[in-house]
Order: sequence, then C-alpha cells, then structure tokens
Amino acid sequence: MNDPQDMPSLSEAQLEIMNIVWDQPETTLGEIWRELQEKRKMARNTVQTLLTRLVEKGWVDYRAEGKVFHYRAVIPRQPTLKHVVGRLVDTAFNGSAEGLVMALLDSQELQSDEVERIRALIDKAQRGQR
Repeated sequence: MNDPQDMPSLSEAQLEIMNIVWDQPETTLGEIWRELQEKRKMARNTVQTLLTRLVEKGWVDYRAEGKVFHYRAVIPRQPTLKHVVGRLVDTAFNGSAEGLVMALLDSQELQSDEVERIRALIDKAQRGQR
C-alpha cells in the first residue's frame, strides 16, 4: 500500500509535516515542531496529534528510543506530490494542466533561473512526445 492514491488524503497541516519528514531520514517531534515554528505557530501538542494521525493513516512510521520517537516517511515524496497535483488539476482546473500553469504564472514572480528550468522541462516534455 505504498501508492499515494490508495492512502487516506492529507490535510494541509499534515502535508506541511510530511515535507519536513521527507527532508530527513528520521526526525523527532521536537525537530518537526521547531521547523514548523519558522513558518507558522502551531502548538507542540497539535503537531504530536497530527503525527499520531499520520502514523495511523500509514504515511509515517516511528521507532522509539527511550522516550523519544523517531519518525520516518513510509510513502515517498515524488509519487505523493504527483498525486496531489493531479487531484488539484482535476478538481480546481477541470483537468487542464495549462490552467494550473497559467494560474501559477499569474500569481508568482519567477526568477530568471526558474524560468530557464521551466523552459528546459517543457522542452524535455515536448521531445518525449515526438
């Protein structure tokens, strides 16, 4: 059951936690909580509850070392993000990838290096279709 589409969906807060968990081979509640504090305030108990739910849903596993729990992702980041974006395109943009890209370009100020990377990805996608 390592396919994200077979998994229970993630809330916005759970996805934020998953992004922190994905960045480390293992991480602790304290490390996750401290990193979240840089983005937005969230009570430590709330983070602990969200982690417990992620474990129950099968997204995260843990091992205990004394009183400290070390969390690790069970489901990889890339397939999850591909699934999340696919659902977003289907629901918010009626299946239109162009709509997603246009909304992104309208709402974001892109750096020149980002523009070049995006162009390279588009070129690569076009070559793959030929």
